[in-house]
Amino acid sequence: MNLVLAIDPGNTESAYALINAETCRLVDFDKVDNDTLQFRLPRLSSQSSRIAIEMVASYGMAVGAEVFETCVWIGRFTERIGYDRVDLVKRLPVKLHHCHDSKAKDTNIRQALVDRFAPGQPNHGKGIKAEPGWFHGFHSDIWAAYALAVYVADTQEQP
Repeated sequence: MNLVLAIDPGNTESAYALINAETCRLVDFDKVDNDTLQFRLPRLSSQSSRIAIEMVASYGMAVGAEVFETCVWIGRFTERIGYDRVDLVKRLPVKLHHCHDSKAKDTNIRQALVDRFAPGQPNHGKGIKAEPGWFHGFHSDIWAAYALAVYVADTQEQP
């Protein structure tokens, strides 16, 4: 199975999504502290044919210490997986891919994903416990990790 692993890094916690590249169905996902993710990376990356980590981009504005700490974690994750296996992807191409607009916000990307994979399903495609939807269990940064994974799956070169 052709799997894509995508990571939305943070300064203390990061989200990841492991998806089937052909169907974009989730195989595994979570938001965990960075040490836990670093421990899981060998297993997750060994299953993946493509791996992407969202890369920090500079837009000329001042940033806080959290951004620099996130950059350190991006480096740690990349080193743990192997530099030659990781694609560092900035947020702009993901916004353009899903929303066709560079000014799209997280809510716009989330809605584009719901429209594509769970149209008409209640609760933004999450469903309920008795009837889980496509996005059941999603919260916070998992949406960003999934959006990155779908972007990679949609734009990867076919063999």
